[in-house]
Amino acid sequence: VVGNLIDNIHVFLPVTALAPAMLVIAGPSATASAGALIIVAMLLGRPVGGVVFGRIADRMGRTRTTRLAIGGTAVCALAIAVVPTHEVLGAGTVALVLVLRFLGGIFVAGEYSAAIPLAMEWSTPRRRGLMSGLILSMAPWAQASIAFAVAMLLAALGPEQYAVWGWRALFVAGAALSLGMMLYYRRHVVDAPLHESGAREADSPAPSAPRPGLRSLLGGRWASAFWTAFVLMTGLWLLTDSTVLLLTARLGTDSRLSPEAVPLVMGAAAIAQALVMALAGHLSSLVGRRRLLVVWGAVAGLLGPVLWWAAAHAPSLAVAALLAALLQVATVSAYGPIAAYLSERFPATVRSTGYGSAYSLSLVLPALYPFYVPALEPWLGRHTTVMAMVALGGLLVVVGALLGPRLSPRDLDAELDEVAVRSAR
Repeated sequence: VVGNLIDNIHVFLPVTALAPAMLVIAGPSATASAGALIIVAMLLGRPVGGVVFGRIADRMGRTRTTRLAIGGTAVCALAIAVVPTHEVLGAGTVALVLVLRFLGGIFVAGEYSAAIPLAMEWSTPRRRGLMSGLILSMAPWAQASIAFAVAMLLAALGPEQYAVWGWRALFVAGAALSLGMMLYYRRHVVDAPLHESGAREADSPAPSAPRPGLRSLLGGRWASAFWTAFVLMTGLWLLTDSTVLLLTARLGTDSRLSPEAVPLVMGAAAIAQALVMALAGHLSSLVGRRRLLVVWGAVAGLLGPVLWWAAAHAPSLAVAALLAALLQVATVSAYGPIAAYLSERFPATVRSTGYGSAYSLSLVLPALYPFYVPALEPWLGRHTTVMAMVALGGLLVVVGALLGPRLSPRDLDAELDEVAVRSAR
């Protein structure tokens, strides 16, 4: 749980921490899209990390792979903390940050591709949904923590000093947290017996059996599980980009809120999202994974666009915080059961590869929103384009869940590999 909190601190750092300092970091010639490109760079690195480190985790062990990925994440964060400004490197400053964020995305994906399946393998059947919700709720908790940290540093240091060194302190703190977690993994965490037996099977497959790997996901035995999960996750990533990243940007540029108020609004929304996400994970064990995802996706697609528009036009900080909270609860809190759901779709021999690939490859098209949103705005309208993204995201969640297995409470009351084999029939 704590590991995923730290993992997501690195994901959300550039979303909030770099924005108030971009003028000093990149210079007055930097375009407004520079911040979005920095975010996208990490998002595009994650599919590479999900595939590469997922395969490594299935072969070499989840704890060993997690330690390697954590170390890489810490190095990338420290490197960003000491990046020279545009006064030294010119346009090279933004280019260097983009490269480091891309590499950081690879390592971050390596962490969750190994560590989350490991946590699910150690969880008892009746607690997998709850643990899934708690683990994935660390993403909004990380978002809230960074938002409030940025707001406090801006208030304490002032915008000028924050832009000079305050943001660097946040990246140093993130690297320190990663190093502490790597030490904890080295001393206290081991692979689950379920994975160890699966790794032996992967190393010595039957002569007639295809070797587990990405090929078996894309077009082999586990292709159905992968592609249905891919559709569902594409919907969730569209919801994430529209209700978290784009809403944050639009509140800063199009609303009546001050720059200092935007982190507070998004921090409050993230807290509400986190609390409900944890409950959603546990609720999926009581009503079934598919039923919960279908209902939540339908609510997101129908109610989400209305809430997004209302939040973007909120007249005050309090109203904006309330509406943003309702929006994120109705949409991205659906992530609650996903850690369990994806782990239950793939056996131990290919679990990290399946988890990392389905979770990460699906974000590529949604992550290209800085390119397709401006292209669609002349046709659909500035805010209507984002509202359409929310509606499409909800629809894809419903379709992906309906195409997948039922995973009722009775189905879930078994070991992970047994659930995976049954769901593939």
